[in-house]
Amino acid sequence: MGISQRVKNVMLLLWVILLPLTLATGFSLYLAQQQILRQQQADASLLIAQAESISDEAWDMIDRLRPLERQSCDEIETMLQRYSAQYAYFRSIGMTASDLVTCSSAFGNENGSLQQMILGPLPEVNRAWWSLSVAGTWGVPNRPAVLFIRRGTQGYGAYALVEAQYLLDVMRAIHDQRGNHLSLRVDNGYRIETDDDMPAEPSWLAPRVWQQSSARFPIHVTITVPGASVADAWRQNFFTFLPVTLILTLLLAALANVFIKRKRAFADELRRAIAREEFYVHYQPLYDARHRRCYGVEALLRWRRRDGSEMAPDSFITLAEREGCIVSLTHHLLRLIVRDSQRWQLPDGFHLSINIAAAHLQDAQFVDDIQHVASQLSRHRLTIVLELTERSLIGDDALATAHLRQLRQAGIRVAIDDFGTGHCALSYLQRFPLDYLKIDRGFVHAIEDKGGETPILEAIIHLGHTLELQVVAEGVETAAQFHWLCHHQVRFIQGYFYARPMGSQALMDWLGLHAEQPAPGH
Repeated sequence: MGISQRVKNVMLLLWVILLPLTLATGFSLYLAQQQILRQQQADASLLIAQAESISDEAWDMIDRLRPLERQSCDEIETMLQRYSAQYAYFRSIGMTASDLVTCSSAFGNENGSLQQMILGPLPEVNRAWWSLSVAGTWGVPNRPAVLFIRRGTQGYGAYALVEAQYLLDVMRAIHDQRGNHLSLRVDNGYRIETDDDMPAEPSWLAPRVWQQSSARFPIHVTITVPGASVADAWRQNFFTFLPVTLILTLLLAALANVFIKRKRAFADELRRAIAREEFYVHYQPLYDARHRRCYGVEALLRWRRRDGSEMAPDSFITLAEREGCIVSLTHHLLRLIVRDSQRWQLPDGFHLSINIAAAHLQDAQFVDDIQHVASQLSRHRLTIVLELTERSLIGDDALATAHLRQLRQAGIRVAIDDFGTGHCALSYLQRFPLDYLKIDRGFVHAIEDKGGETPILEAIIHLGHTLELQVVAEGVETAAQFHWLCHHQVRFIQGYFYARPMGSQALMDWLGLHAEQPAPGH
């Protein structure tokens, strides 16, 4: 096994080991983020519900105070104090005239402005009803509160100042349970938040921030989960999945090992088959309908195992391509052809077609390999034709074109095999240096299956003639197919109707009898 193949095997094993771990890491992180999101949503909903409940209480209190508008503070002070003591949440309640506090439950008729009470400017609003979170008030400057105001048409109104401690208690309870940072703001007011310090964040995880607002009041909540908490949630999920991950890793590693051993086993079997001379070559004659004689042969590799069983060419060639052994197999084919040719007696210009795999065409030694074989066959003055499938032309266009042009300058011809069954664009027929277009047997068999109506086959033939390519029909098995193709100016015929593949010595005997004879019925 070459170094490059060993590297590929190591990379494959690393991939099957890292893939489950990567999937487990990503999925665990996704689950952790979803769990944290659900917690944030639940906590935000809880805090908003508490803030809405307090807001309802504040607005209900203001509704109770509305009948007291325009009354003197001496008349209502006692009632304000009773209301303030009787109902929870309130730091103070009172009456207003424009932006002045005319009477309050905390300071009686000591007049002052709303700005003085909240220790800051009022919001620029024109609404009759509004609320605002503040950092502190004149009587309690170091504790936040929420101010609720209602103003009547004559400038008289009422206010309720709610103690924010009731909100902070809920926020700190959530913080103590989750370790999250919470903040709440009413309208564009002061941000009421837990006084915790956010821990240092791991460099690979950022905090998760969730913002949610009330549908009824201008209440806005932000919950921030530190990256460390996200990492803890991820770690818990990851270790939960770790046993399954390890089992999957072991399973994939075992499958990869079986795959590698299978590849190695096939490569070893191929080398042993080559050493044991299990491969041999059959040659199938091709007919020139214009000159009514055999004009060449196609070399076809065959494999007879030691037990006498034959392995189908499509099977072992496909395996060799998939397992990366096709180039060494092609080298062996070329050696067998050279060995067979030592007993050949052939006319000058006799065509010898050799199938070339895509991997070989893209190989840096391809041109040298073909030129070396051509030199070994030079005494026969053969015309060598390289047969390429359509997939051979898909890849490095520039390299393939350069290889083919160099060989054509040396007299090597090029055919595209099984045309119509691959995946290359029709533009490839103009882009690459080609001499022959070989029609796949499936289109030939359609001649009788379709009752002679074969528009695709006719289009392929017309395309080949238009591009000045010699057209070869493969798989011709009946007289009807043969005559149809000859009638449509297909010059070269290959198939059982003319001759079956045969060994090297059988080919020499067959050529001695039939090379100059026309095909049956021609």
